[in-house]
Amino acid sequence: MKNKIQSEYKVGDLIYDANVYDGMNTDLTDLEFYLKWLPKNKDARILELCCGTGRLTIPIAKEGYNISGVDITSSMLKQAKAKALETGLEIDFIQADIRTLDLPEKYDLIFIPFNSIHHLYKNEDIFRAFNVVKNHLKENGLFLLDCYNPSIQYIVDGEKEQKEIAEYVTKDGRKVSIKQKMRYENKSQINRIEWHYYINDKFDSIQKLDMRLYFPQELDSYLERNGFTIIHKFGDFKEEEFNNSSEKQIFVCKK
Repeated sequence: MKNKIQSEYKVGDLIYDANVYDGMNTDLTDLEFYLKWLPKNKDARILELCCGTGRLTIPIAKEGYNISGVDITSSMLKQAKAKALETGLEIDFIQADIRTLDLPEKYDLIFIPFNSIHHLYKNEDIFRAFNVVKNHLKENGLFLLDCYNPSIQYIVDGEKEQKEIAEYVTKDGRKVSIKQKMRYENKSQINRIEWHYYINDKFDSIQKLDMRLYFPQELDSYLERNGFTIIHKFGDFKEEEFNNSSEKQIFVCKK
């Protein structure tokens, strides 16, 4: 069953090349928000789902918190462990699917950052992930989540032409340029995204980054249906109230 679940994912291998990923994802705008909502007690247990290469896990651990990170991709976790070792931190990084995760511990706070739920393509996927969170969260524990607020205009504009979305040099010396093309499916609510990679000024490959879009009232009801109380819903990491023009949906929930 585990292999069958994993095979449904369409994300391209180069997107999860750890050095390519780290070179693109250097922004830490969300870190201050997540730090603010951590328990004051440094003995609290924190769990980050979809931790990637430890972009948030490591700085949170540096603050003295007992945090563990979960990700399904081995290359990401290998990079995360190496980065933690470089900083002298001991962090428990766990390779697992967040829909089937089963750990013996309970946690004071669990979070899924960086738009990661968009890679849960079906309702049953997100329901299973929410159930995992609920089963691992202590009573009155907090669950934090961020994702995009779907923009129809952004989708329409993205379907018109290919656009360059990133250009940078990786830690291992590769010059990377990424051009994006999109096609939205109404039936599945999946935005079919293609990233065209150019490495050292030569075309390399087309990688798929399909993203399921979750509309605001839909996601609110999914959280409540799965046993969470929404304490706050913000439109950005500065905690502006969610509104019609918000680019993000950011939740603070209680079990």
